Amino acid sequence: MTETTAGTQRGESPLAYLKRTWRQNIIYIGFVVVFAFFAITLHDRGFLDPNNILNIARQTAIIAIMAVAMTLVLSSGEIDLSVGAVAGLASVNTALAIAWGGLPAGIAAGLLTGIAVGLVNGFLSTRLLIPTFLTTLAMMGVAKGAAMWISGTAAIPILDRTYPAIFGGGNLGPLPSLLVWMLAVGIIGHIVLLRTKFGRQVLAVGGNVMAARYSGIDTGRIKMAVIVISATTAALAGMLYAGRLQTGRFQLGEGDELSVIAAAVLGGTSLFGGKGTVVGSIIGALMIGVINNGLILMGLEYSQQLIARGAIIILAVALSQAGSKSGQG
Repeated sequence: MTETTAGTQRGESPLAYLKRTWRQNIIYIGFVVVFAFFAITLHDRGFLDPNNILNIARQTAIIAIMAVAMTLVLSSGEIDLSVGAVAGLASVNTALAIAWGGLPAGIAAGLLTGIAVGLVNGFLSTRLLIPTFLTTLAMMGVAKGAAMWISGTAAIPILDRTYPAIFGGGNLGPLPSLLVWMLAVGIIGHIVLLRTKFGRQVLAVGGNVMAARYSGIDTGRIKMAVIVISATTAALAGMLYAGRLQTGRFQLGEGDELSVIAAAVLGGTSLFGGKGTVVGSIIGALMIGVINNGLILMGLEYSQQLIARGAIIILAVALSQAGSKSGQG
């Protein structure tokens, strides 16, 4: 059954259907408009150059990967502000472990960093009932401080040649490995959210936690799971940063939480839970990457780019609130 047919069966008027369709696809329309704007205004500055397009994709891929997990977190009615700091900590742990025990040790150390942080965040939020906003805000400082401490604030080089080839620095045929990682994580996230029982439970918990609990869903387990997934994905992002730059640094991922949340919300995921779209989050991340790249080619300073990023976040929140109100109406 098509969406149009379903809308007709509900007695939805054509105008109402067009408005609903417009809201659902506004991120895709917005992406096309923004891309076309920069393509026209910056056609003589290399915006459409294939190398520049690939560069946008590379710079955006890691944000998009974290945005996929953030989609699950926000859809469950929670938030994770520690993803950037966890990425930095994981990059440092990975680099140190590779120097100590080789490639397998480095991969294990990076992923275990994310799992450990996720379990701590999840325990504090689901067992001690501390809001995830406060839990992950505190963890942001803890993770960054730990990364600075164990690295001595110095960059840790990765000398293993295989690691960068797999994690962010190589290519798979014509595609950069970062794009392959983004596509793989995006496909898995999309299937999990929309095609599995777990994904339906995540949306149910975010939509109405009391109703979900009365229907037999273990809401604490669901929230614990999405928090662990978010931290583990952030650790993977840190490992990709380390592979791309061939070093582990505590600064890697710094400030990424803003871009990640903005990408997810701009893509159509509600800050209030119960609604999420992985594809939209990836498009949201790409849109932010296009805007940042276009502003750089225009010659704007970094401070001006930060202002534009803040404006995107405000727009994302406004769109989320509008979507929630229209859904309640």
